[in-house]
Amino acid sequence: MSVDAAEPTKAASVSAKQNLVEELSGYFFEELEIGMTAVYARTIGPADLVMFAGISGDTNPMHLNEEYAGQTMFAGTIAHGMLCSSFISTVVGTRLPGPGCVYVSQTLKFKAPVRPGDTVTARATVTELIPQKKRVVLETICTVGDKVVISGEAQVLVPQKS
Repeated sequence: MSVDAAEPTKAASVSAKQNLVEELSGYFFEELEIGMTAVYARTIGPADLVMFAGISGDTNPMHLNEEYAGQTMFAGTIAHGMLCSSFISTVVGTRLPGPGCVYVSQTLKFKAPVRPGDTVTARATVTELIPQKKRVVLETICTVGDKVVISGEAQVLVPQKS
């Protein structure tokens, strides 16, 4: 009985899986350098606030009720801080280091409110490489125009090349 040549061998399957991981991954640890940076920007719309409230369960009227929020120190609705900070996760998970990395930690300082209609730009910059743990430290910042609205630091586990 002969073996069908079209049937993949175990070695070929492992190789195909490895190629898929490499094709879908972002940067590998060995490719990262201090100073590398990536960004993601998004304009916050009223629907974003409603959808985030529904997903997160955070229905604080500061985010959803203009009449209520108008009576507060912000004089109007503001975006959820965690909605805006999630754009940092977008940068980390899709651009730098990108797919395949795993968050270890993230600090956040909320410095200014974000309002519906504002465009939030999230930026991650490599500040430290930790080779023995295959981790990278990133400075994370969200801005609206020239104003920093969120600052922090992330530590991310990054895959290494096989």
